[in-house]
Amino acid sequence: MTSRRFPQVPPLVTDTSIFDPTAELEQVFGGAFYTEGPAKGPDGRIYFCDLTFTFRTGMAAGNIWVFDPPSGRCDIYRSPSGMASGIKFDRDGRMVIATGADFGSRAIIRTDLVSGRSHIMAGLYNGRPFNAPNDLVIDDAGRIYFTDPRYVGHEPIEQPVFGVYRIDTDGSVHLVLADVSKPNGIDLSPDQKTLYVVEHDIRILDRRLPAVPICDHGEMRILAYDLTNGVPVNRRTLVDFGGEKGADGIAVDAAGNIYAAVQSKSRPGIRIFGPDGRQKAEIVTPETPANCTLIETPNGADLYITACTSLYRIGTKIPPPGGRG
Repeated sequence: MTSRRFPQVPPLVTDTSIFDPTAELEQVFGGAFYTEGPAKGPDGRIYFCDLTFTFRTGMAAGNIWVFDPPSGRCDIYRSPSGMASGIKFDRDGRMVIATGADFGSRAIIRTDLVSGRSHIMAGLYNGRPFNAPNDLVIDDAGRIYFTDPRYVGHEPIEQPVFGVYRIDTDGSVHLVLADVSKPNGIDLSPDQKTLYVVEHDIRILDRRLPAVPICDHGEMRILAYDLTNGVPVNRRTLVDFGGEKGADGIAVDAAGNIYAAVQSKSRPGIRIFGPDGRQKAEIVTPETPANCTLIETPNGADLYITACTSLYRIGTKIPPPGGRG
């Protein structure tokens, strides 16, 4: 497709240390159903998920797309995807995905991109399937933290909580948080001493009846935890969106700023908060965003944003933490 550019309307808050005032948002791909979980692969391409909710798509089974920045080409990498919604790459260049419900795998799966072989890293906890793994982050020690809410899917909910889990390098799985109503986006501070978890408590009311509102929501917050030896403690609210529909996925830059994909009906876009929770900048997006990632460039980073049918990007001045972009 031919890319489209969107000059930014005057944002509510502007920090020129993050964005050049002339920066424009560019749509580099359109044509998906609901894009999620972008990540840069070891080949330099951008992989992202396409959630094809079966009740809206005639039982489509999920896709992973891959975008090649030099050529501008975007192709299907994997279909069915297991209803993948989150992607990260480990230090060995292997793809790790969080797959959800709605006829998905409900697991954390790792794929060797060279051989194509995949392994289930976590599929059960206490002998029961997960609810719907949503997003993940990998620390420098190789431990994987992932969120496990449930939004859609016919499968029974067999876990007693919507939790946050940690997979250790020995393959053991640990429930590390059970105090978030519906955990969604997740990331680490640059020094890896703080774990950020997005509380995104959407409640589906009735997806079959068009006269009934599709969803309502409860708590919408970005929570911060001190992280010691892989154990999050000392919960605090960094950002509270109140009655507004809040963040979904998040990304963190090398300065510790948090880029949140905010799904506000009145002003959807990426809002950037400092480590203290103060809003510093904002990007308005033409479609409701679900997630984002920072990819290092010679001049800082490109922020890739998954939003509904599309993949967008915009240049920023601050790179991601070392080794993560």
